[in-house]
Amino acid sequence: MSGCLSLLVIGGGPAGLSAARSYREAGGEGPVAIVGDEHRMPYRRPPLTKELLRGESTEEDLPLESESWLAEHDVSLISGRAVALDADAHGVTLSGGRELKYRQLVLATGAEPTRLPVQGADDPAVRVLRTLDHLRELQHRLGRGESAIVIGSGFIGCEIAASLRMRGHRVELVSDETAPNVARLGDEAAATLARWLAEQGVALHLGTAVERIERSAGKFDVVADGSRVSGDVVVMATGVAPRGELAAATTGIELADGAIPVSTDMRSARADVLAAGDVCRAQNVAAGRPLRVEHWGDALTQGEIAGATAAGKHAAWDQVPGFWSTIGSRTLKYAAWGDGFDQARLERHVGGGFTVWYAREGQVVGVLTHEADADYERGSELIKQGAPWS
Repeated sequence: MSGCLSLLVIGGGPAGLSAARSYREAGGEGPVAIVGDEHRMPYRRPPLTKELLRGESTEEDLPLESESWLAEHDVSLISGRAVALDADAHGVTLSGGRELKYRQLVLATGAEPTRLPVQGADDPAVRVLRTLDHLRELQHRLGRGESAIVIGSGFIGCEIAASLRMRGHRVELVSDETAPNVARLGDEAAATLARWLAEQGVALHLGTAVERIERSAGKFDVVADGSRVSGDVVVMATGVAPRGELAAATTGIELADGAIPVSTDMRSARADVLAAGDVCRAQNVAAGRPLRVEHWGDALTQGEIAGATAAGKHAAWDQVPGFWSTIGSRTLKYAAWGDGFDQARLERHVGGGFTVWYAREGQVVGVLTHEADADYERGSELIKQGAPWS
């Protein structure tokens, strides 16, 4: 491939693949390329902490498209890491020195796991779980040990802890939250998650801040508020940070907490540079304000909008952010604007299902469900409409 690309996508995740696919579906012409630093077809990440970690699915189930899709849609997949962007010259430089020219650029670089700023957090044996390579390394280490310590009680931490228990490992979960996801979901929902994990056999150490991680003779001690939790493997699930470094040095683009601000059609302050997925902070039509979300489905949608926009079609982000989380054998569905609530109401249903409604300043802003799909669908509409709290 030579010459100038009509569309260059940096990032081989869901947003990047979706952008290239949408560009072609919208009639976008000319050469298209996706640059990905994992040297494989774009793939689904949610199974990494669930089915694939538990051994219930295989790596062959992960790709979003077959390799033949590339040739069928005249899209090139370039293995490499973008290290520099010259937006004025419409050029991107890869780590090996290769330069690519483009007419329009989509930055879909995603986010990377963060590590706690404590002693021992950078030990190479302290794992994170974001990519397939991360999972392979974790599985290799799990094969040599029976017990695991999970640090973090967000959705990813809870999923990992439950999946490791289902694999038969002894699991200790350490978090400075007083209950899993309490800041996001409120006291009652968080208490339910804590009960689920305990029923699964996960030992919970909550409300304890990690001070340091020590390793001796192949074993780990996580020291939290003076107490010690010991295990063979440590997995850190303490959040992610947007990979906005390519845009950071670009004239005309100022990052917002590390993310790239974009309009409802995914254009940045430079019209020929778009962004989608975890790396962006996008204006949402229905919310009437910018939002940054880290959800799989929203990355696909934002990529679709970016690709259509690049092809000259009108598209705008107006959906309510949402995702599903599977903790053990139980599935939660959550939709919300994600910037807080001041009221919450739990409704229990026959058979163990429940719905939690969230409000802010008198309007419905979120819904969490378990075995209550009708409420999840209705809740998303109520949130989008700004329905009054009742």
